[in-house]
Amino acid sequence: MTTTSTDTIPGADRPAPRRGADALVDALVAHGVTTLFGVPGDTGVVFYDALHGRTGDIEHVLARDERHAASMADGYARVSNRVGVVEVSSGGGTTFVVGGLGESYAAGIPVLLITSDIHTSSRGTGALTEIDQVALFTAVTKWRTMVESADEIPGAVAQALHEATTGRPAPVAVIVPEDLLEELTDAPVEVGAPGARVPSARPVADAGAVAAAARLLEGAACPAVVAGGGVHLSDAHGELAALADALALPVATTIHGQGAVATSDPWSVGIVGNNSGQPGANDLVAGADVVLLVGTRGNATDTNSWTAPNRTTASVIQIDVERGRAGRNFPGSLGLVGDCAEVLRQLAGEVRRVEGPARAEREERAAAARAAATPRTDGDEFAPGILYPRPVVERIRGVLPEGTTVVADPGTPTPNVAAFWTQDSPGRRTVIPRGHGPMGYAIPAAVGVAKARPGLPVVSVTADGSFSMACGELETVVRHRLPVLFVQFTNNSMGWIKMLQHLYTGGRYFGVDPGPVDAVAVAAANGMEGARVESVEALDAVLADFAANPRPFYADVRVPHMIDFAPPVPAWDRGLTGDAERPVY
Repeated sequence: MTTTSTDTIPGADRPAPRRGADALVDALVAHGVTTLFGVPGDTGVVFYDALHGRTGDIEHVLARDERHAASMADGYARVSNRVGVVEVSSGGGTTFVVGGLGESYAAGIPVLLITSDIHTSSRGTGALTEIDQVALFTAVTKWRTMVESADEIPGAVAQALHEATTGRPAPVAVIVPEDLLEELTDAPVEVGAPGARVPSARPVADAGAVAAAARLLEGAACPAVVAGGGVHLSDAHGELAALADALALPVATTIHGQGAVATSDPWSVGIVGNNSGQPGANDLVAGADVVLLVGTRGNATDTNSWTAPNRTTASVIQIDVERGRAGRNFPGSLGLVGDCAEVLRQLAGEVRRVEGPARAEREERAAAARAAATPRTDGDEFAPGILYPRPVVERIRGVLPEGTTVVADPGTPTPNVAAFWTQDSPGRRTVIPRGHGPMGYAIPAAVGVAKARPGLPVVSVTADGSFSMACGELETVVRHRLPVLFVQFTNNSMGWIKMLQHLYTGGRYFGVDPGPVDAVAVAAANGMEGARVESVEALDAVLADFAANPRPFYADVRVPHMIDFAPPVPAWDRGLTGDAERPVY
């Protein structure tokens, strides 16, 4: 029988000796971890034995693939602002999980990877599954450690969570050799607030830099804000809305920042950038003389190839918790290094409220930008049995409640969901992977979202290419009876790449036309109800049924090829008229 840290030796402050695996579970539970996504393997058997005795404290969600387990942890973290935890074993488990962690690392999402490793006595022998895990994870974690004794395990977990939740959030890794999972230890678990919650520290910016930024914003004729995912991670929605109202600042968002302000907020102007960017938002930010970047990388995609804001004509202020990122993409910009919420509060305390003609002019500019959105098609059907993606997104949003979270894959889903999903209150209601844009993300990430927001409906918008990469996780959704509606945009191609070949390589299509897969039949094979949707009436029936009884359901919707009907991607609009080169990513 194993013991936990609650069993102490009489007269001592240390817990009774228990296995390293039990100490690992003790540490996770003590830090507030309640959900763990993972796939078992040879080197982690003892850890799973420890989990077996703690099911009342921590839920293990068995994934069907390690990359998908990482995506589950990523989705969980995005909507909960808690560290997502993923567990894998050595060898194939570690190499597979890297693909999922890459998105989290690029997007700044806090994920804790727990991995077991080969027996310490087997190092260097060419043992089955041996790989240098520390080196392997260097590119996809901000911090990593290989523990060398069971006594180190509680401290390693605490340090890992500290690293994941301070500064720019990112994945971290704790690697435990299998023999240390069995080694006895009486090391105590020491926990400090806030454990696995992000952010665990809220640094403020330099007061002089804040004052300089305030003067720039006050002196601007046409200012604007571009808000990114850091607003969600900092829970800075109220502070952003307050500053925007005080200074009459139109607010555009990146895809990661969608929901930083409500769609209905009078200062909201929509998505900016190359992918799903709205014409009015791009034009407003491109014409701004002072632009405040809040919690965004400000990369080429988010800035419409460096035109919004304009690198040469705009004064840029950038709030970022990481010093090396604050202003790095805009030479001569003013960096404010600190937590988004804290720095926005600092700015609010330094500025005078804008009133009178200047406020009225900016209100008109924001309203005009909102009005200059991607135009809607005259109808809902592109051809008999083929629906435009936009009315599908709009109908989903119109039927399902405000608390619904939508997860979208790359390709056709991303620009359509980002451009046309609306929300009446701020917060992260759209989860779209724009760190790397990995295909196959939306199906497993929906599992993490549903676990983080139990009982609330989730919509996962995928496409036929991504479906084939992740369909094994449909069984996971059924097993856990999660209220997830899957909507697949089907055009029987690798649509995004085919569109690039159409625009930029003379229509020489190569490697982009796989054969069709019956997604509804695959869903049924996994125990999930489904339907092919070939009309708006059929779609409405599916949505009404799901709204009345949220449950796992798969809807396969045929949509036009991108080469026949382009999604809202500004560079492609120019490319279709022969007016632009391939966009910078």
